Amino acid sequence: MKLHSATPTSETIAAYGGGLLRIGADAITHSVVVVAGKGWSPWSCPSFAEIQPAHIEELAALGVGLVLLGTGSRQHFPHPSLCRALFERHIALECMTTAAACRTFNILVQDGRDVAAALIMEADSAEQAG
Repeated sequence: MKLHSATPTSETIAAYGGGLLRIGADAITHSVVVVAGKGWSPWSCPSFAEIQPAHIEELAALGVGLVLLGTGSRQHFPHPSLCRALFERHIALECMTTAAACRTFNILVQDGRDVAAALIMEADSAEQAG
């Protein structure tokens, strides 16, 4: 499903589904981190099951106030011990499906929020954002 923002930016998530993410003109099939006002970059976390403290440390180093963690086609919650780097820096963490994280990210960017979305992409996912 296409996701639209009233005022598109370079980090607006235009669409998500079928293992494909569109940010601006870029078509992406791997996990990414999207930061409000800064665009996107690849994220080394291939799946929720493989999240390590180092992956969370990458997110904590972004210096945002809120991280949305898109956990794939199903909502999962990492063990609190994995999230220590975020909690120590008083960075909020919200976990949801990747589709929900895409929609929520666009809304928060429109509201001018200091947010990042860490989106886990699943190659075999046929889920559509909507």
